[in-house]
Amino acid sequence: MQIRVYYEDTDCGNMVYHANYLNYCERARSELFFKKGLLPHSQDEFFVVKSCEANWIKSAVFADILEVKTELIEKKSASIIMKQEIYRGSELIFEAKFRLAFLKYGKPSKIPNHIFDILES
Repeated sequence: MQIRVYYEDTDCGNMVYHANYLNYCERARSELFFKKGLLPHSQDEFFVVKSCEANWIKSAVFADILEVKTELIEKKSASIIMKQEIYRGSELIFEAKFRLAFLKYGKPSKIPNHIFDILES
């Protein structure tokens, strides 16, 4: 998924504010569902971020075009780990691993197979 850095994404130093990289990753995960004409959650079922391990390598700045690459690297019955990388051209500038738990009615639940199909495509 490509993202353009807007002025609102930057701090007073004209660099992307650190928390926005997490937002970009969230958008890219949602986009996996949107591409299939689906929503990333329902009223009763959704993923929540349980943990995140992130590495800010270089800064993006206003007007940069970034690409967020997303890969499912581990799946369990009620949780997954996704690796996400953000590139500016061919240069890796951010990487993170997100452990996501699947909740149904607010409690951990088995992830339906059709959701694995979406995440692996």
